[in-house]
Amino acid sequence: MILLTRPLNLRGNRQKKMKESETHYPAQAGWERGRPTGAGGKKQSGQVRVVHIITRLILGGAQENTLLTVEGLQAKREYEVWLISGPALGPEGSLISRARANKVNLIIIPEMRRNIYPLKDAVAFFKLYRLIRKINPQIVHTHSSKAGFLGRLAAYLARVKVIVHTIHGLPFHPYQSKFINFIYILTERIAASVTHRIISVADAMTHQAVKAGVGKPAQYETIYSGLELNKFKNLSSPQRLRQELGIRENQKVIGTIARLFPLKGYDYLLKIAPAVIKLIPEVRFLFVGDGILKDKIISESRKSGIAEHIILAGLVNPERIPEMINIMDVLVHPSLREGLPRAVPQALALGKPVVAFDLDGTREVLRRGETGWLVTPTDFEQMTKDIVAILTGDKVTVQKMGERGRDLVYQKFDAGLMVEKINAVYQKLLAF
Repeated sequence: MILLTRPLNLRGNRQKKMKESETHYPAQAGWERGRPTGAGGKKQSGQVRVVHIITRLILGGAQENTLLTVEGLQAKREYEVWLISGPALGPEGSLISRARANKVNLIIIPEMRRNIYPLKDAVAFFKLYRLIRKINPQIVHTHSSKAGFLGRLAAYLARVKVIVHTIHGLPFHPYQSKFINFIYILTERIAASVTHRIISVADAMTHQAVKAGVGKPAQYETIYSGLELNKFKNLSSPQRLRQELGIRENQKVIGTIARLFPLKGYDYLLKIAPAVIKLIPEVRFLFVGDGILKDKIISESRKSGIAEHIILAGLVNPERIPEMINIMDVLVHPSLREGLPRAVPQALALGKPVVAFDLDGTREVLRRGETGWLVTPTDFEQMTKDIVAILTGDKVTVQKMGERGRDLVYQKFDAGLMVEKINAVYQKLLAF
């Protein structure tokens, strides 16, 4: 039978998470009688006020990037930072508790949702405009598609001096209809026309956006998404967690970290699993994440007769991601659509071998034969061969590639470095 573990060390259950996102939250979010209150309520002399806007604070790479940026900037004396978000609805978890714990000036707009809702979108836009006028920032920095479009237009109409947007992943891609892509490209072009700087988390995002006519090359700058690398050091023995998940000492672990959603590649892992299991009978597939495909994964695993080899860890607190990766023998990332998947540098930070599809920003950190194993998208045969070779082949080669990957990550993906580069962008734009 497929092993379903309880969510590991989550801050509250689903019911509590949903309550965090309800409309009562904005009243506690540092806003009373139309004036900013709380840690950033009184602007100190010379401080620069910055408002970050994101569609939702779920557990995800874009959201972690945004929160790390906000936390890093608010630690600097020269900034007063605000974060505006929609509610963290859905099965993907929430970062709202972390934002509260770290005393982020957070405002939740209940109407701002990921999907298109014309009435809610109009209300969200009006509220964003009103909040931006009241906070009166010198900089508005947006993230994600919905918040990026609404937030940048609201900032433009409110005459904000500097408007910045980060592309974590583009909303248009080849796996949806031409009409939907046309709409997304059009909205991105409109928003880019009022944006002073567009930050990409990978060069690939810049190339794709410019090719689609979104902005001009001079508007773009690549800043890799930062990791709290100190949390990848001095980890405890993996034996306790292996026992918690029911993984025996002789069993190899193939892990993946992603939302259980379409295009994340879980169907590809299930497709290659029987071949891998045939060659390595004691292998276990560890899926870290939750989402709408969970029931489908369980059903297909049972139909294929591989359920006993599948472990669904569910939602995992980001603080425990290094611990989860530490028990993996290889991380596989078969997603078909990414900016630069956060799980890849996270695994490399621990010197773990990584197999991933060769697309988007992945190739900027994962270099076949140097730091990892890149596979042509949907090449199941090659992916199977690479996984088996890692688990049964030359351990010295695997170790050396892991060391090179770790060195690359420590050079380019430190959260402090990311914040300093964003700070440099702000200062340059403010100087004009």
